Formats: sequence, C-alpha cells, structure tokens
Amino acid sequence: MDLDRIFQHISQDPFARFLGIELLELRQGYSKVSMTVREHMLNFHGILHGGVVFALADVAFAAASNSHGRTAVALNVNIHYLAAVPLGTHLYAEATEESLGRRIALYRLSVTTEEGNPVALCHGTVYRKQASVINGQ
Repeated sequence: MDLDRIFQHISQDPFARFLGIELLELRQGYSKVSMTVREHMLNFHGILHGGVVFALADVAFAAASNSHGRTAVALNVNIHYLAAVPLGTHLYAEATEESLGRRIALYRLSVTTEEGNPVALCHGTVYRKQASVINGQ
C-alpha cells in the first residue's frame, strides 16, 4: 500500500479537520499531528477540555495504526492527563508502535506543547482487520 495515498486518506478525516488537527508526519507505525487550542475547546475552568486532548491523541493513534495499509480499529485506550493547557497553546501528539502482531497492535501516544512539555500520555491497542484502509479493499 502506498504511504502517500494513506497519508492523503487520513488527512481527510472529517472530525480531525473539524478540530483543526493536521497530520504532519506518517511512517509505518508512527504519526505526528498538531493543533492549536481555540476558545470553543475550553471547559468551564477556562482550560482545554480533556476530551479534546484525548481526540488529538486518538487522531495520532488512528494514523499510526492504519499506516500499514490494513484497517485498524481501537480496542482500548487509556490516558493520563499531566498538565492543564490554556487558550492559544500549540499542541503535538505522536503515536509510536510498540508491538505489531497479526491481529493486535500496541501504541504509545504522547501529547506535548510546542516547547516539549508533557500534557498527556496514553497507550492504545487496536484490532487489525484484513480490509485495506483505503476503500476497504
């Protein structure tokens, strides 16, 4: 499967685009995404909503786990929130493959500020289907 085609396909994710998440880098088993915290993403404390932090990590997770060309769907993700994030902060999320099996794969996900300060740390497990990530071929 052509990694450029997978990159283009994943870049069109409607939910990620809605949040302003951009796919920056994609290699087999790895991805990096970014976004800037906007006002509508804040919670009632005036800091970034945890669901948005999770969504950013999840987009990186989806990209990395589908980078091999086979459809991968999440089985489990756990997250540890490490720091509050204010309005205007530019964030990065990276997903790195730790284990790749025929049907199950494990990924380490990290969310950091532009300065490299940790925001969240996660682990995610996917089920790898036989179908192609592009058009289910």
